[in-house]
Amino acid sequence: MEPLTDTQNEPDNRQIAIDRVGIKNLRYPVEVKEKSGHHQKTVANVALAVDLPQHLKGTHMSRFVEVLNSHGTCLDIHRLQEIPQQLLQKLSAERAHVTFQFPFFINKKAPISGGTGLLDYEVRWEMECSVDGKVDLLITVMVPVATLCPCSKAISERGAHNQRGVVTYSVRSRQPLWIEDLIALVESSASCELYSLLKRPDEKYVTEKAYDNPVFVEDLVRNVAAQSNDHKEITWYRVEAENFESIHNHSAYAVIESK
Repeated sequence: MEPLTDTQNEPDNRQIAIDRVGIKNLRYPVEVKEKSGHHQKTVANVALAVDLPQHLKGTHMSRFVEVLNSHGTCLDIHRLQEIPQQLLQKLSAERAHVTFQFPFFINKKAPISGGTGLLDYEVRWEMECSVDGKVDLLITVMVPVATLCPCSKAISERGAHNQRGVVTYSVRSRQPLWIEDLIALVESSASCELYSLLKRPDEKYVTEKAYDNPVFVEDLVRNVAAQSNDHKEITWYRVEAENFESIHNHSAYAVIESK
């Protein structure tokens, strides 16, 4: 059999390099290591990319899938670096970028009744490696929370409006941090955390806890930022909070990014 034409390796005369080229929206079954030591099965949306120098026409797309498949389905963040490093070698690239985004479940106990139920969070791991040995790891958690309006509480004779919101929290750190710890940091910054299963005594508890801990969206991001500033492992963070307002037809949001 005659060798097939390798079109990707043909020259390109436009003299324009490509920052990232690869595959995205690849769904892949993975097992994520929990803080407890157990592994949680989930499905990740995967993106794999490399840079492409100006003199090459294209990259070899099949090699991205080959590298991913070679790691099986047990995904440990401490070994995530192996994937972009393999891409660098397989595709003769200068930089490689890997993204895994997946739902992560925590079995939470209701605060009074003790009933348990799974609550889902969205998690994203992004890692970029370069041939000079530089590694950049970005961990993002998207955490649903409850907030109660301080202004509404201050001006109302009875009650105060509250709403559900989502905090998108991204960090860089000296050492990889557990997903559960990042989620707990965000939840402790809100008026109250969310639960999937609540009986009436639990509902009373979370309602009163939120009332006793009112926070604006501004307070929420500042609370997360303050804890991040005090965290000995975190070197950079970005926190964005969006409240789905219960008395407005719009959302309130705030963002803080560390310098």
